[in-house]
Amino acid sequence: MFAWPTVCGDRPAVMGIVNVTPDSFSDGGRFLDAEAAIAHGVALMGQGADLLDVGGESTRPGAAPVDAAEELRRVLPVVAGLAHSLGAGVPLSIDTAKADVAAAVLAAGASVVNDVTAGRADPDMFGVVADAGAGIVLMHMQGDPRTMQDDPRYDDVVDDVSAFLVARLEAARAAGLPDDALCADPGIGFGKLVHHNLALLARLPELVARVGVPVLVGTSRKAFLGTVLASATGSEVPPPAARDDATLASAVWALDHGARVVRVHDVRPVVDAARLLHVMQGIDAAEVA
Repeated sequence: MFAWPTVCGDRPAVMGIVNVTPDSFSDGGRFLDAEAAIAHGVALMGQGADLLDVGGESTRPGAAPVDAAEELRRVLPVVAGLAHSLGAGVPLSIDTAKADVAAAVLAAGASVVNDVTAGRADPDMFGVVADAGAGIVLMHMQGDPRTMQDDPRYDDVVDDVSAFLVARLEAARAAGLPDDALCADPGIGFGKLVHHNLALLARLPELVARVGVPVLVGTSRKAFLGTVLASATGSEVPPPAARDDATLASAVWALDHGARVVRVHDVRPVVDAARLLHVMQGIDAAEVA
């Protein structure tokens, strides 16, 4: 039986990203070959990742949907290969909104479903996760990947996103999922403008307190980081692969403000920073003065 508190332990967890897609915004196509994806996942675990998130359908702005058969063709051999290479104790996550895909991949060795629709796209998702004794990440997204950045609007982005997540968590509980299986994600970059993303990060403690389960934050290489950097420096927006330092800063901020999991492409620096932050948070200033 999967439990998020076990993964997080007494310090936050780092989730490494394994994209098995030709069109992801950051590294699409690099790990489309199953053997390359497996090797990449093993390398990320070697850098200290606590769990891996395997995705076969891009959710970047404007991304076209992929049918279940193609998604399974991409991800199933990767998850099975990672489960074989890493052993049963390593949590593997499948980034999907399709219950059929989730069921097959959970049977192949995954123990988490990362659903960007929070169970709204497929009414069978919660039942599949509950039957497997798996965990789930419920993410907020306004619209869908094709439309989410067209004109996102909120009365108050933190209130609106928190209320959505609370409602989806209740729906998951009603379907038989225990609290230990649940994780919430505010969906940075999914149907949000730059100021929405910054508000969610700035007021993250409010959201954490309201949802009452571990919170995952994914800022890795996202466009808003590039926009903020360009505005601050008066330079051009850096490409995704040049946003890892900004990702590190935002990940540390999120962890210091209550996130329990961060999802990143470049694992090792974030693992080191998370470990140092954990130590520093436990220091009594009076004892070391």
